Amino acid sequence: MDSPSASPAVGPGADEETPWLTAQEQRLWRAHLDVSRLLEYQLGRELQPYGLAMNDYEILVVLSEEPKRRMRMTDLATATLQSKSRLSHQVTRMEKAGLLVREGCPGDRRGLYAVLTDAGWETLRKVAPAHVRSVRHHFVDRFDADQVSALYEALAPVAEHLRALRGRG
Repeated sequence: MDSPSASPAVGPGADEETPWLTAQEQRLWRAHLDVSRLLEYQLGRELQPYGLAMNDYEILVVLSEEPKRRMRMTDLATATLQSKSRLSHQVTRMEKAGLLVREGCPGDRRGLYAVLTDAGWETLRKVAPAHVRSVRHHFVDRFDADQVSALYEALAPVAEHLRALRGRG
């Protein structure tokens, strides 16, 4: 966690072993938090007219990229960083909207697949162009080609590190 002030001596615990963020590092961290939160908020607002939340859209995309547009619920929870309970509630809501269905897994009576319906696929096809335009407008187009490459090179190792930690349970 970052220190609430620029001076490590007044930070929480104020111990010598805590590697407090420098002012520049703290600006970077807070800018990252702002961008993450504000971008997700804005993209979510722009999905509302379609009756979707960001998590709904993510699930539609993940399922659309799978063979037979289906995925085990446990794997879908992992892929979308949701608890099984939260995903189950969301899937119930999406089922009621006709976007997906749950099907049993052959050979595993307790396992379930989430399956994208034709209506879910059509919804995704309708929404995706507007969503991509929003991502481009609010994020990608804010950078030139060199910045896009530099940001990818800077962020990819962080994502890789966090994925590896997630894999450890």
